[in-house]
Amino acid sequence: MSTLSKTPVTVVTGFLGAGKTTLIRHLIANAGGRRLAVLVNEFGTAGVDGEILKSCANPDCPDNNILELANGCICCTVADDFIPAMEQLLALPQPPDHILIETSGLALPKPLLRAFDWPAVRSRITVDGVIALADAEALAAGNFDEGQAQGEGADHDSPLAEVFEDQVNCADIILLTKADLADAETRRTARDKLAAIAHRDLPVIEVADGVVDPRIILGLGAEAEADLDARPSHHDGADDHEHDDFDSVVIDLPEIADPADLVARIERLARENRILRVKGHVAVAGKPMRLLVQAVGARVRQQYDQPWQGPRASRLVVIAEHHDIDEPAIRRALAG
Repeated sequence: MSTLSKTPVTVVTGFLGAGKTTLIRHLIANAGGRRLAVLVNEFGTAGVDGEILKSCANPDCPDNNILELANGCICCTVADDFIPAMEQLLALPQPPDHILIETSGLALPKPLLRAFDWPAVRSRITVDGVIALADAEALAAGNFDEGQAQGEGADHDSPLAEVFEDQVNCADIILLTKADLADAETRRTARDKLAAIAHRDLPVIEVADGVVDPRIILGLGAEAEADLDARPSHHDGADDHEHDDFDSVVIDLPEIADPADLVARIERLARENRILRVKGHVAVAGKPMRLLVQAVGARVRQQYDQPWQGPRASRLVVIAEHHDIDEPAIRRALAG
């Protein structure tokens, strides 16, 4: 079937906290008349990103066009999760003109591309392009450099490096995110590291707050599912993609009085326990709005995003390498 008769899909990949949800929010707000649908995948059991995206739904992308798959990785659960979700989006009363997939920050995009060859969807969708996001500061700081994994008996490269390199080498375009937080030398270092990782020349675009002209990243016509050989992976030949290197824990908190104190606790937790990511919503005493907390390592951002709907339940998702997850210690650190 001609590519013109297939619904284009853009896969947005990138490590934890790189800015994938922020980018998709920008695309939803600047759809330019396209009917969009979004499939967002979370690593942990508690979904945060899907709720954030639904809060900015609009006529070009209403909230029933946004599906969230939590507690897993769609590159590992193709038959159970990915295929039914895509069929659901394609069966919408007004079928989407373009579908965006936000992968988990720990997902490998190449196994997902292979899923586009499944009989149920291969005649109906095509991968318009793979967009990989890279946090300029984290990349320049060496967070994804190759090296020995941590832990007793480790004899392999860092799982962070492997996941990040697979994401870069599956991409058609790389967005160097949070460029406004990095100086010129940091951005140059990040670009040099990307050039050393990439197996082919890739355009690199610096962005801040997810702002990029949709015409640059939508409508690429890459047919990436038919171009797998040009997208090498550390996991080529492996039947399954395991997430045993990483783990998550959900922390329920009481209402807090001082957001600055919570931020300090998250910063200390990240430094002392090598936490990769913290995200969620928190109830603050006397505030009708919920506090959205997003942390990448010890860098914490917070903002009141919308009024509470339903119970004022504070919940944070904490993600780290498996050997760095000490649930009792994390609970003590965040509870104060």
